Amino acid sequence: MEFLHEKHSRTIFTFLIGWCVLLMLFLAICSGLQGNSVKRAALSRELSAVSGLLQQGVPSDVIASSFRNETITEEAKELLGQIGHTKNAAYHLFPMVRKETVLFRSFLLPVTAASCVILLYAVWRFLRKRERSYQEAADIITQYSEGNFNCHLPGNEEGTIYQLYGAVEQLALALQAKSEAEHQSKEFLKNAISDISHQLKTPLAALNMYTEIIMDEPEHPETVRSFAEKTMHSLERMEQLIQSLLKIMRLDAGSIVFEKQECRIEELAHISCRELLQRAKQEKKQILFGGSKEEMIVCDVGWTSEAIGNLVKNALDHTEEGGIILISWYRSPAMLRIMVEDNGNGIAPEDIHHIFKRFYRSSHSGNTQGVGLGLPLAKAVVEGQEGVISVQSVEGQGSTFLISFLTDM
Repeated sequence: MEFLHEKHSRTIFTFLIGWCVLLMLFLAICSGLQGNSVKRAALSRELSAVSGLLQQGVPSDVIASSFRNETITEEAKELLGQIGHTKNAAYHLFPMVRKETVLFRSFLLPVTAASCVILLYAVWRFLRKRERSYQEAADIITQYSEGNFNCHLPGNEEGTIYQLYGAVEQLALALQAKSEAEHQSKEFLKNAISDISHQLKTPLAALNMYTEIIMDEPEHPETVRSFAEKTMHSLERMEQLIQSLLKIMRLDAGSIVFEKQECRIEELAHISCRELLQRAKQEKKQILFGGSKEEMIVCDVGWTSEAIGNLVKNALDHTEEGGIILISWYRSPAMLRIMVEDNGNGIAPEDIHHIFKRFYRSSHSGNTQGVGLGLPLAKAVVEGQEGVISVQSVEGQGSTFLISFLTDM
């Protein structure tokens, strides 16, 4: 009886039960009326017969005894047969019965016809309302298939059909999420291609110019050597750009599976800065470490060290000669934090909310290195391991990047 959970089905079913009860009461009343009618017809017929017998001079006691008689004789059957009163005779041949039947039929047939009309109208109304509801649902589902999710199926009532509507709504939400994800993916790909072409335009133009200079002045070794070095620098920048883009694309596509393992944070920090120590020395800057040597962390060493390395590289890009970059770590009751601090130029207030955007370059960056992918890559790696990265900075005093991981209590 689960179909009774639906309001419309419950309404029509309740109506049919009520209507059946009314019909049974009506038939019971008609049965009583019919009995009384038959009684009147029989009594009328008996009165007519008695009147005729009395007029013929038959004694009243003989008539009374004949009414008490229960024996049926063949002579009686033959006599009634002669006047057409047999069991096979049509009822309309009996005047009194015909009269009562006509009166009863004139009442019963209109009531029965009206009952059928009302019942058929109720069922027709129910089916029409149900058909309209199904058609509206079909139209909404068609809109879902076309990518329009502004309308919604009714879901505020009980019943199997509304459970089906709810399941379709869940499917529509999944399709909407997928559609939005595909749209965002297309937009990202479009923007990425635009950004890549923009970022590659400068080093490619430089390479073209350097190559022309080298070809035009082969007799000047110093010029050739100088522009060959600049060519190598542009190639390295292009390689760095392409590698960073490929890594971010792989992270976005979910094709990177982080292989977490336990390691010392001090070792992780040294791995992160291994290729940057020489650069810091050449630029007369210092990279320092601070924290417990026994402190452990569970992470993907390769990707996490790259994220920290990108933060250190960003600090070197924005720190003047003699600057200090400090990598420190500590554990609180619920968090494990790794900080990368510098005493460099800091970040302007209008830039601090945009630095993790891809290819973002502040107007205050000047001629600093980088293509605007190091910080977004670090953010993607940290968040991919269920961590959080944030930044605090005071312009002209330096910046502090904070990586936080939840720890088991």
